[in-house]
Amino acid sequence: MRHSYKWSVTTQICVVIIGLVTGTVLLCWFLNTTFLEDYYSRTKMGQLVGGYDTIDQASREERLLSIDFDVELDRLCANANIELLIVAPDGTVVRSSSNDALNLINRFLDVLFGASADEGRREVLSNDNYSILQVTDSRMGSEYLVLWGTLADGNLIMMRTALEGIRASVNISNRFLAYIGIGSVLLSMFIVVLVTRRITRPIRQLTDISRQMTELDFTAKYEPGRGSKEIEQLGAHMNQLSETLELSISELKTANNELKIDIEKKEQIDEMRKEFLSNVSHELKTPLALIQGYAEGLSECINDDAESRSFYCEVIMDEAGKMNRMVGKLLTLNHLEFGNDPVAMSRFDVTELIAGVVESASLLLEQGGITLDFSEAPAYVWGDEFQIEEVVTNYLSNAIHYAAGKKCIRIFYTVKEDVLRVSVFNTGSGIPEEDLARVWDKFYKVDKARTREYGGSGIGLSIVKAIMDSHHRACGVKNHADGVEFWMELDKNAVARTGKE
Repeated sequence: MRHSYKWSVTTQICVVIIGLVTGTVLLCWFLNTTFLEDYYSRTKMGQLVGGYDTIDQASREERLLSIDFDVELDRLCANANIELLIVAPDGTVVRSSSNDALNLINRFLDVLFGASADEGRREVLSNDNYSILQVTDSRMGSEYLVLWGTLADGNLIMMRTALEGIRASVNISNRFLAYIGIGSVLLSMFIVVLVTRRITRPIRQLTDISRQMTELDFTAKYEPGRGSKEIEQLGAHMNQLSETLELSISELKTANNELKIDIEKKEQIDEMRKEFLSNVSHELKTPLALIQGYAEGLSECINDDAESRSFYCEVIMDEAGKMNRMVGKLLTLNHLEFGNDPVAMSRFDVTELIAGVVESASLLLEQGGITLDFSEAPAYVWGDEFQIEEVVTNYLSNAIHYAAGKKCIRIFYTVKEDVLRVSVFNTGSGIPEEDLARVWDKFYKVDKARTREYGGSGIGLSIVKAIMDSHHRACGVKNHADGVEFWMELDKNAVARTGKE
């Protein structure tokens, strides 16, 4: 994207102020050159007219020769630089601003009627009482305004004021104005730079803060100083905006993180659902196939003897029983995971409970040629007796299925402060380290081929984990050199745990 060059605020203010100062100086120079001379001439002419009116009024009041009027007349001539001559009709000099009245008369006559003034004489004002001429003295190179006329008493009046310095004054004034203008421009530049830097300092600070905010850096804050009220308010609002944006972005990131977690959980749930359906389908496939095959054999009367029919029926009932047990375990696990199977805490003798489970499994132990060692003293714990019995049953069943080598199972206790650890150990091959954490997953089996050699559905340990989670107690598994140990911990005291370890 193409960006046009922008001047800074300091530069713009400097250019505007210096432009205004320079323009003002140039305008004054133009007005001075164009109109000052004419204004000066009109002012001088106004002084002559004013002087005539004053003298004419005095002549009407017959005060021309009074002592009081002498002072007024001297002041008039001195202030306006006027040469004055009043002559009576008989040629007598009535009033004169010069002691040499005869010389003054000759100068007036030469200006008014001399041939040397003909080319440089111009009438600028005339009425019934007087005329005003602008006269140039070619010999001296001087200009004058000359008023001549008659007063109310019939006397002749002549007044003259010099214009010789007006052009020189204009030139001097313009030169002085140029010096003043240059000095004003330089001084204004210095002052404007100082003032604008002070004014724009908080603006630059706000600019830096806004730039950092675009980079999502909200650490910089506006520090109140001596800026204007509006800038201070803008800085305060910028700080509030920074805090609000930081909070909003933090909340947005938190929500985004939670959304990612929810998406991951959803994906995990979808994967678990797919895996669950796959596992259930796999687990049901074999018994369903067996049931269908043997049922078709019975239907087609492949073997008519009673012994064969009895065998077929036993297989069908056995496979149906397996399916029924697996569905029952799935329902139990579902209830445990969703909290639909509440924990009924009670105090019971776990040794007596284990003895009962061992007694129930004695036939399986005998058929498998497995020896079991359990000789613990009575131990009272807190928990749901029926659910703990399910845990012990699953541990013992798992140990019976996987016992190998010496085919020995040992059940023992480990006392740990306020808990009792119950362990079920069986000799045989260990569980691969990478599979230890997954043995609690539904349908997970260490034998990847999922053979039916050991039986089971892969749900038992998942039920164990769900039961122990509902008791807020730990369970686990660890390998030994000659076998595998599964364990669980139960409270010995009446105060039940409220959280997982």
